[in-house]
Amino acid sequence: MPQTKIVFFDIDGTLIDMQAKKITPKMLETLHRLQDRGIKICIATGRSPMVLPKIDGVAFDAYLTFNGSLCYDRKGVIFSNPIPHKDVVRFIQNAAALGRPVCVSTRDRLAANGTDTDLTDYFFIANEPVPVADDFDAVCAEDIYQLMLGCRPKDYPALLDGAPGAKIAAWWDRAVDIIPYSGGKGTGIGKILEYYGFDKAEAVAFGDGNNDIEMLQAVGSAVAMGNASDELKAVATEVCRPVTEDGVYWYCVENGLI
Repeated sequence: MPQTKIVFFDIDGTLIDMQAKKITPKMLETLHRLQDRGIKICIATGRSPMVLPKIDGVAFDAYLTFNGSLCYDRKGVIFSNPIPHKDVVRFIQNAAALGRPVCVSTRDRLAANGTDTDLTDYFFIANEPVPVADDFDAVCAEDIYQLMLGCRPKDYPALLDGAPGAKIAAWWDRAVDIIPYSGGKGTGIGKILEYYGFDKAEAVAFGDGNNDIEMLQAVGSAVAMGNASDELKAVATEVCRPVTEDGVYWYCVENGLI
């Protein structure tokens, strides 16, 4: 088995239990011990850089945010892939036709043109309020890496109508992240592996949602959490214990990573 050189972690439902909303001592130990062994650790999330969890004493080597649309490390940007502006405009129009408010994400700002129950609950997962902004239209003129809104799977075709430069990355059945059509966690991981000069076989990834499918397909050891969706488990090479049982920790112990 090739030596592991980098590990990618989804956050919600993988690194942190969505109910407890905090990292466990065993998970914290895992991160420290991986770095102590010279293994790089990377966040791989749909979240924006502004709402990443603050983990005391842990500095990740790299960050894959907006489902892979913006990747960076301590030195600077590794990969930047905003959504085409015309597709942002069309998507917001499509959402309005469905009566749905939208939150857009620049690198440094989140701005929403309103909220509803689904969008409010979606932001609550990260312990954040929906950032309703008076200057929403002005923010939309900047580079937009991701849009978020509440909806149901039946709404997907109407939302994407006339926006070929965008696609849906969903891990919850009540809301979606909209990312560049050429984006995704798999794309971001490919850019980070290229940046460090690592092979796919030297990478491990942990995830739980359907937006992690491309991520697991981009690494050699693809681990689905015990609480993961059936679709993700189907593409994983292994399934570990659930996040509530410190699944990542036990996988790393049992496979000699820590």
